[in-house]
Amino acid sequence: MKLLMLLAGVMAVPTFAAGDLDPNDYVGVSFWLVTAALLAATVFFFLERDNVSAKWRTSLTVSGLVTGIALWHYLYMRGVWVDTGTSPTVFRYIDWLLTVPLLIVEFYLILRAVTDVAASLFYKLFLGSLVMLVFGYMGEAGIMAAMPAFIIGCLAWFYMIHTLWAGEGAQAKNASGNAAVQTAYNTMMWIIIVGWAVYPVGYFMGYLAGGVDEGALNLIYNLADFINKILFGIVIWSAAVSDSNK
Repeated sequence: MKLLMLLAGVMAVPTFAAGDLDPNDYVGVSFWLVTAALLAATVFFFLERDNVSAKWRTSLTVSGLVTGIALWHYLYMRGVWVDTGTSPTVFRYIDWLLTVPLLIVEFYLILRAVTDVAASLFYKLFLGSLVMLVFGYMGEAGIMAAMPAFIIGCLAWFYMIHTLWAGEGAQAKNASGNAAVQTAYNTMMWIIIVGWAVYPVGYFMGYLAGGVDEGALNLIYNLADFINKILFGIVIWSAAVSDSNK
């Protein structure tokens, strides 16, 4: 109940209110839809946290933190877009700087819940996500040329995929012998490969395809956040419930 009251209070803060929303502004509408979805997901993950075994609660807490942090930033980002029609680049990257490392280390957390896993996996995923984000921001903010920043960010993404698909992460998953974790891990891997591919597509369309199209860029990014933050947590919740009910 306290969580619900807190979230309701945050949504009611007048400084987050945006101007009139044009029904033909599909990007603006997408900002509002994702904001509502993130609120619902945050409440769901924190309420469900007490319905799974103790070893899964950290993973669900992190899922709730991811959607909660994203909710806070979307309250600002939707206002920036609706009021000014400009891309909220700084707010978006602050959000990603906090939420993307939390998302990627969820692989480590779900493995740790059922088996022994080296701490080196945590650091590899954490550092890889930071490199990807820092160079992505530098390219979008004009601190360095967009193409070199894009290439370095993609290399960091490929490094994390390799670590999870064929490296330390895959070895720990195969050794766990837990069907729920293995199913969740494989689904999360496809989200990292397919779902995260939306971000470089958005970057390319926004900065490398002959001029910055801020509308297309933000529509793609909003879609990606909806899938990658909320679906990621639902997959973990499903694995937690399945394992806890055994």
